[in-house]
Amino acid sequence: MKRTFLRFIIVETLILAAAIVLLMIFAFSYRNKETDIVMVNDYIQTVKEHWEDASFDDMALSQTELMILDADGKVIYRSDTGKFEGITSEPEAIRKNMFCVSVTEGDRFLGTIVIADPAKDDYEQVMKRIMWITAVIVMVTVLSYLLFFLYVEKNIVRPFGKLKEFAAQVAQGKLDEPLLMEKNNMFGLFTESFDMMREELRASKNREIALKVKEKELVASLSHDLRSPVTGIKVICELLEAKTEDSYTRGKIESIRLKTDEMNVLLTDLLSTALDDLGELNVNCSEVTSDILKQLLDEQDTKKKVIAEEIPGCILRIDKNRLSQVIGNIIGNSYKYADTEIDVSYGFRDHYLEMKIRDHGEGVEQEELSLLTNKFYRGKKRAADKEGSGLGLYIAGELMKKMQGQLILSSENGFAVTLLLPLA
Repeated sequence: MKRTFLRFIIVETLILAAAIVLLMIFAFSYRNKETDIVMVNDYIQTVKEHWEDASFDDMALSQTELMILDADGKVIYRSDTGKFEGITSEPEAIRKNMFCVSVTEGDRFLGTIVIADPAKDDYEQVMKRIMWITAVIVMVTVLSYLLFFLYVEKNIVRPFGKLKEFAAQVAQGKLDEPLLMEKNNMFGLFTESFDMMREELRASKNREIALKVKEKELVASLSHDLRSPVTGIKVICELLEAKTEDSYTRGKIESIRLKTDEMNVLLTDLLSTALDDLGELNVNCSEVTSDILKQLLDEQDTKKKVIAEEIPGCILRIDKNRLSQVIGNIIGNSYKYADTEIDVSYGFRDHYLEMKIRDHGEGVEQEELSLLTNKFYRGKKRAADKEGSGLGLYIAGELMKKMQGQLILSSENGFAVTLLLPLA
């Protein structure tokens, strides 16, 4: 590219230098011709000889054009070339840069001879040539610059534009489309390096995706495998509680069982989010009657704190198992953070059955409500001394979306979760 610019500058410099030389040659070729005094005297003598009979058309004059005025300034002779067209007096001739000579005989003033400037034609021809040469130089210069700008547009601006678009696509993560190289592209190596970068980024991204998939698969596998021993511990605790009567021992067993329940919830959340990231958190909706909600509440309300209204009769289109998981997460959070009675109310909204689950705890700040469904986010105040993964409400929200429903959070006189369950 540096050579191209240098070549263009050299060519333009040579063109301009040649143009200046031509202009100087034509300008200095003009020489101002002086009036021939001998020739003028001949004109005067010849006019005197023909003055009385005024037969000026028969004068044997040279090719120099002239006009004759009498003593009163009246035109009595004019050459037919048209050079004196419109000139009727000596002052007008002087304004046209013509040469005026008085014709006298003794003390008598006969008239005036007006002679055209002998150098005017040469001057006009030289000026015409200079104007033509200047016009040609300007046209050649403009054309050369235009061609150069077109060349720059095609070979520099457009390739850079493509590189800019390519960089934007790479920044957006679009790494599958290659950067095409045009023939005779001066940025060939540069373009090839960009495309090599794209290939390497794509390979790196694929490796990262594969690694994340393996990590999620490992988390899912461990979460699933750990649920079996946790379930075994829970069963043993229930068995020991049934066989022992010592209050201290039963208290410790109960404490172990509660921690086991918490571990089970955490493992369920981890498994669900891992399956969700892997695209395997499936939802299979079917039509069920609304009275199934009482069964789901009874299953999840292990502390018997739920006070539910009568359920309106209707047909829902939901995944019963996934909705049970959602309700379990909501009630479990209420146990953990509020540990109060839980009110459940129902109503209809558009094409949904509205199920509102509200506790009577401290609630959360309004600015935190939109964050509670984010993955791994936990409340600033309530979660400080509580165990948890920050996945419960996130998973509940994702499951509701997959069931074509909605999960809405609010905090007024306690914390409330509203589930919009789609009607069949």
